[in-house]
Amino acid sequence: MTSPTLSSITDTQRRLGTAAICLATLAQPLDSSVNVAFPDIVNSFHLAVADIQWVVISYTLTYAALMLVCGRAGDLFGHRPIFLIGSATGTLAFLCCTIAPTYGWLLAARVLQGIAAALSLSCGPALITALYPQDQRTRALGVYTLMFGIGGALGPLVGGPLVQAWGWPAVYAFRVPIALGALALGFTLPAKSQRAGGRFDGLGATLLVVAIAALLLALNQLQHVDNLLALAALFALFVVLSAVFVVHQRRSLHPVVDLKYFRNVDFSLLNIGFMTLNLGAFAIWLFVPFYLDRIAKLPLGAVGLILAIAPVGSAIAAPIAGRFAATVSARRLALIAAVSVATGSLIIGIDIGGVALLAVAALLQGLGLGFYQVAYFDISTATLPSADRGVAGSLVMMTRTLGIVIGATVLTLVFQRLSANAAAGGADAAAAFVSGFDGAFRLAAALSAAVIVAAVARGWGRNKADAP
Repeated sequence: MTSPTLSSITDTQRRLGTAAICLATLAQPLDSSVNVAFPDIVNSFHLAVADIQWVVISYTLTYAALMLVCGRAGDLFGHRPIFLIGSATGTLAFLCCTIAPTYGWLLAARVLQGIAAALSLSCGPALITALYPQDQRTRALGVYTLMFGIGGALGPLVGGPLVQAWGWPAVYAFRVPIALGALALGFTLPAKSQRAGGRFDGLGATLLVVAIAALLLALNQLQHVDNLLALAALFALFVVLSAVFVVHQRRSLHPVVDLKYFRNVDFSLLNIGFMTLNLGAFAIWLFVPFYLDRIAKLPLGAVGLILAIAPVGSAIAAPIAGRFAATVSARRLALIAAVSVATGSLIIGIDIGGVALLAVAALLQGLGLGFYQVAYFDISTATLPSADRGVAGSLVMMTRTLGIVIGATVLTLVFQRLSANAAAGGADAAAAFVSGFDGAFRLAAALSAAVIVAAVARGWGRNKADAP
């Protein structure tokens, strides 16, 4: 078997295939609607508020741990079959979440949803770039990234009315037809042959999955330092398994990910930069809802609209980035993106006040993340050989998720420490909150600034004609 050539792909097949990929991708960021359903889930299953975290952890940990492995499977066995399995699994997972009779059932269904996300998202970039000529790759990736912005923006907006009308199961039920549509249209995607001579590295995949799972669980335990033994054990497990994974990958003839590409300083910086920017930008989702409620005293509807601004910014940035591709190098675009994210964080962190400025800052952060993600996809798919496009796309999603999870832990700890210090100094509850709020965003701005400094030092600001 040979892979289909671009000339053999019809315009209809291209449009239907793009629609399938976009639908499967859209279903995942729409998970932001679940946050709105948290209170109803807690009440329905008679849970402690702290228990709701496992709704997030069971899903996020699963797809973050499996992303690279699924990308590698797509490279070996064909991206379309992995994508179709993911869409079918997603349909089943959303249905199981909808009808979950117990909290345990819901968590198991969330794990299944995480598996589906890893399967479909890991192959999305490889599939969409295969549909278009090389000179249209960045635009295609811009369309793909657009789905994350649209889904992130729509999630909190549709979640409230859905929960109010039908309860928490509705935030899962409305995605069943979306996943089903992706599955049906997915059969129009061109088939791709198995990579010649490829073999799946089962040991490497297992080491990677368990190492990432240990890291994410350890980060979660940082918020519960009363159990230091579990925290130390999880971090030790992560370090040991990571070291064994690196040694194994260097010796393997068919590694999950070829580590030689990370010897390239620019490629490593690209990965670290995306993780760092997502770490800082997650402050919007962590703290702004509380600021708008406690300090600005805005109604719930207005809170949802402002939270939608950042993902709207990402949605706007994606097609713009595609148009920039002809004149702006991907690295320069990534540098512009980092400046945008840093500026947004700084505007909030220096406390110049006002909901309007906060909205502007959220827009800047969203634009920055959208630009960077398109640039990251572009550079990754160009750096890794075409046979490893699944791994290339998976790297983007894995670093994004790790940044968000690390941000949720680090930023929360900083916020709590600064708020407690302010309260101990005599500040009232509102002033103590603002102290922690501003400090968290200043840290986010500083982290983004570090990415800017490193990128400038590496010459990312060059014109496209001069870029390596």
